Amino acid sequence: MMEDRLRLAAEAARGFMPAGEGLALYRSAASLEVDGPLLEVGSYCGKSAVYLGAAARQAGRVLFCVDHHRGSEENQPGWEHHDPEVVDPDLGLIDTLPFFRRTVADAGLEGTIVAVVGDSPTVASLWATPLAMVFIDGGHGTEPAHRDYEGWTPHVRPGGLLAIHDVFENPADGGRPPYEIWCRALSEGFFEERAAVGSLRVLRRVV
Repeated sequence: MMEDRLRLAAEAARGFMPAGEGLALYRSAASLEVDGPLLEVGSYCGKSAVYLGAAARQAGRVLFCVDHHRGSEENQPGWEHHDPEVVDPDLGLIDTLPFFRRTVADAGLEGTIVAVVGDSPTVASLWATPLAMVFIDGGHGTEPAHRDYEGWTPHVRPGGLLAIHDVFENPADGGRPPYEIWCRALSEGFFEERAAVGSLRVLRRVV
């Protein structure tokens, strides 16, 4: 089955997305009814890009993956999600780009996925292409999360989708900024909730 192969391809990549959430992301992207490319904010080593990229390839779309590849604050030394194997020994800095590229190549998605290496707010400020779907999974600090929301949601076409990862309604389960931007998306009236699987929330743009 397609989803079984997809799960196996994604499991080979470093990352923090459970298979159930990844498959929900894939199904949401595969169900899009509006034109345009997909865009992911925060790719790390490419696990979620495999799910989104597979849906994009099936529909003849392109997936843009925006990441500076230096890791979010929770990936830095001394933090919970630090992985010393993704640190460039010469620079002493995280560099997930080689791992991302290998994941994309192994999944056979090099013709579908375009890596955009840079700071998300900078790229968003210069972006002009309407998007069928945006997936926000970048920095989980207050400023990075809200800047990703403010920079990218205006580019989602009406009828398009906004997905947000690591949304925890209970503060004991995780950080608040992804939850806060999910609340913003609902309260500001531009989006309605479409699906919730684990910590993944998928919303549809209504205006």
